[in-house]
Amino acid sequence: MNPNAEVEPAAPGPAGANERNWVLLAYILYALAPLNGVTAVAGVIINHLKIDGCADPLLRSHHRWLKRTFWFFVLWAVVIGLLHLTIVLIPLAWLGGAALGVWYLYRVIRGAINFSERRPVGALD
Repeated sequence: MNPNAEVEPAAPGPAGANERNWVLLAYILYALAPLNGVTAVAGVIINHLKIDGCADPLLRSHHRWLKRTFWFFVLWAVVIGLLHLTIVLIPLAWLGGAALGVWYLYRVIRGAINFSERRPVGALD
């Protein structure tokens, strides 16, 4: 697939609008996660359940983007948590935690902007 190819948005209608609503809900849940820590879990469940049935490649790119954001965040949060177990590497863990938080916000904001502009994210970007 050509990474520079334009991706056509889903045809308007109940099915396309319904698929867009699921992605929008997932973005909202991810955006709320820094405030409570658990809504991203609900968002990633939506992404896992809805990605296979999503016919629109643009919306599939957003589901994939959010799934990758969640799982990479979890991976690096575990690494940072392990760094906290050492006395010497706690400053590095704090720095890593701050960088991870900025990265997470960047991914959610960039994805939401692309979603609102009906543009793909990730490999199709």
